[in-house]
Amino acid sequence: MPKAPPLRLGVNVDHVATLRNARAGERPDPVRAALVAIEAGADGITAHLREDRRHIRDEDMARLKAEIAKPLNFEMAATADMLRTALATKPHAVCLVPERREELTTEGGLDVAGAHNALAPFIARLNDAGVRVSLFIAAEPRQIEMAAKLRAPVIEIHTGAWCDAVVDGQAAKADAEWQRILAGAALARSAGLEVHAGHGLDYATAEKIASIPEIVELNIGYYMIGEALFVGLGQTVRTMRGAMDRGRKLAGENHASRNPAGKR
Repeated sequence: MPKAPPLRLGVNVDHVATLRNARAGERPDPVRAALVAIEAGADGITAHLREDRRHIRDEDMARLKAEIAKPLNFEMAATADMLRTALATKPHAVCLVPERREELTTEGGLDVAGAHNALAPFIARLNDAGVRVSLFIAAEPRQIEMAAKLRAPVIEIHTGAWCDAVVDGQAAKADAEWQRILAGAALARSAGLEVHAGHGLDYATAEKIASIPEIVELNIGYYMIGEALFVGLGQTVRTMRGAMDRGRKLAGENHASRNPAGKR
């Protein structure tokens, strides 16, 4: 039976920094959290340096790059300030995200189709610096097609609308969003893009989305940091890893059903 590609887990440590900043001190340390997550099985660490520095700080990014042995995924808005920081830090990857100062969390995907002229030089500069570029977008064909045209090697599908519908018990909306994610992942992979997903995922939704064979990485933060308050971050990472592994077994079956003769 053909196997789906391995599925990586990126742990977002933003909200360890949120808790630290509530007292304007140095603890809890997001870098320590990153090291605990890696020891428990995380494949990489994600951190979002916002323009207002509400959680992660510049020195956090520098320390993460210096102290962790796994890939660092730097989420950022497409601004000149962020580009300078990214080029100075040289993380493994940069994920370009939309950002509004007043939002509590990233509310939607990046409008790649509408902002392609502005995004093109950012992507080119990062590509030239050897930094893998990901675009955080909704699973919409026009956004995916433009991502491919812009030579961004990776997209991350915004799963927030689907997760919210699942949690709220809105079955019809959840199914519609799920079908959109399935179609978007297939389209992106056929266009030669690496496909990631994230936003709002918990154990149950991570297990389900792990069954999509085109998706090779999940980035999860807020839910895991919340769970860690009760059982510890290491246990949370191990439980999430187990949920993803269960879902990935279904991905092999899905991959086989789409390629009955073993074609790739």
